Amino acid sequence: MAAEISFPIETPRGSHTLSVAYERAGKGEPLLLLHGIGHHWQAWEPVLGILAAERDVIAVDLPGFGTSRALPEGVSYDLAAVRSVLGALCEALDIERPHVAGNSLGGLLALELGREKLVRSVTALSPAGFWSQSERRYAFLALRAMRLGAESMPLPLIERLSRSAAGRAALTSSIYARPGRRSPEAAVAETLALRAAAGFHQTLAAGRDILFTDDVPDVPVTIGWGTRDRLLLRRQGIRAKQAIPKARLVRLPGCGHVPMNDDPALVARVLLDGSR
Repeated sequence: MAAEISFPIETPRGSHTLSVAYERAGKGEPLLLLHGIGHHWQAWEPVLGILAAERDVIAVDLPGFGTSRALPEGVSYDLAAVRSVLGALCEALDIERPHVAGNSLGGLLALELGREKLVRSVTALSPAGFWSQSERRYAFLALRAMRLGAESMPLPLIERLSRSAAGRAALTSSIYARPGRRSPEAAVAETLALRAAAGFHQTLAAGRDILFTDDVPDVPVTIGWGTRDRLLLRRQGIRAKQAIPKARLVRLPGCGHVPMNDDPALVARVLLDGSR
């Protein structure tokens, strides 16, 4: 069962207490795992056991996602605000400069933490922020369609679809190249997480003008991109490499936008190599 921690955050309207859910396992150097928009910490379950053999792994529900509380009213979900929350979370968990790995939105946040030198290393899997305007509009349209689909389906239909590989493909093929590998329980849970994500629309609104163009000096960076990513096309990885010249760009054959489920062994090896 995931734990929950509460800690103070500073906002333009004063100090507030925020509660964040997380799963922690393993021993070793700390490794913070950040999921994508509309997902939850369970996105990392396929690799959690492998990583925990060598790392103190902390997989978190970002504010407004999973079972973590939404940010206080009036607080933006922009990079600076969420970066500040993650810094406060690490302080509350007594983690000093962890390694960080993130997927999609989580990858963008991981790079932001690296840019501010708050972490030891960064591994970003299909990170947001390296898109053209047309690619961003396509991705946001696809995400809104996924959200609308999750909202429109009654729970009995979601559960019925989850029981077959074809049904799980209907639920999750936008993010997985091999959706049939996802368990029925996980497919239901992440569909419900997408439907209930309080920070979904605010995060999209904050991301409209984001382009990650800065280098991340003095912090080791690994960028992984699935060859079958249908949401953020893999040519965006080339732009990421151009922005961060010293980054290691890794191809993830046969993987979709959320590669941890498509090839857990490969993704775990990339994450462990990136945090060495």
